[in-house]
Amino acid sequence: MADRSQPRHAQDKLAFLLSLVPYLMDHDRVSVADAAAHFGVPEHQIREAVRLIGVSGVPGETAMYQHGDLFDIAWDDFEDNDQILLTHLVAIDDSPRFSAREAAALIAGLQYLSSLPEHADRDAIASLTAKLSRGASSQPSQVAVEASESDETVALIRESVERGSQLEFDYLNSQGQAERRRVDPLRVESVDADWYLRGWCHSREALRTFRLDRMSLPSITDEPITHAARDVSLPDKLFEGSVDDLIVTIDVAPAAAPLIADYIPEGATMTEVDGRVRTTVRVSHYHGLKRLIASMPGVATVVEPTEARAVVAEWAAAGAARYDAGHAPAATQHEAT
Repeated sequence: MADRSQPRHAQDKLAFLLSLVPYLMDHDRVSVADAAAHFGVPEHQIREAVRLIGVSGVPGETAMYQHGDLFDIAWDDFEDNDQILLTHLVAIDDSPRFSAREAAALIAGLQYLSSLPEHADRDAIASLTAKLSRGASSQPSQVAVEASESDETVALIRESVERGSQLEFDYLNSQGQAERRRVDPLRVESVDADWYLRGWCHSREALRTFRLDRMSLPSITDEPITHAARDVSLPDKLFEGSVDDLIVTIDVAPAAAPLIADYIPEGATMTEVDGRVRTTVRVSHYHGLKRLIASMPGVATVVEPTEARAVVAEWAAAGAARYDAGHAPAATQHEAT
């Protein structure tokens, strides 16, 4: 019977070598002892792997290995001092790299992720950021994510997760009712300019979504969190329907329809009317409808009910009147119908 252990051993060896080279690149100079401790292998295995790297490379156009086609190592330092230093790299340097602009965009995204409570391991994010900077084709521009009014609340939510303690706050719901809530924070998400906390509400014994700008007097309690993000299956949709929600029919430009996907109730029909998509959306109150239409100027129109059209039209007319009176802000006026 054939020995099946040898192929697996070879695969493990290849995987080890593929991990060792980037590690040596990231650490510039490293001792055999430190490398062995990092990978959890004997020191003699590190030495064998380094010698194998020294005879590895990519053949040139002649299909023969020439000078510069192989990895090179500071052999004297390796043999005399047990120090590993790669002095020449092949193939890896020729691999596609991010441009400085692409790396800067990714770094900005990582900065944003590091602020969210479910990404508490910011050391790993910092390490990845450093690798992106080193691996770019040129030095990325210095970037920073602009602070927002919700930053202090997000920071408190993150601290709550790190401590493993429940968060408590006053919350003004969509009906204008204020109530003290106590939750296990699970995730922070944004929709346009609005930020939301998804968490397990101990007052309701269920998953709930809270708008951060409606939260006040947040504080961390001494009660331990009983529900973590890894233990709870969060729905893909940010907004869950309620029996008290209002159903409104709107016409929306096809390209903008995905922007309101979270507001469209399950099973809603979508038909084409004069080049637009007609469908229904679910909103908690007409004030929320005004905000939704304002975020989509020129691409969304309220069809029915009549009361919804009147509320949005009145709100738009009031905004236009402020322009006429010379009190409008410097921002561009939103159209709503």
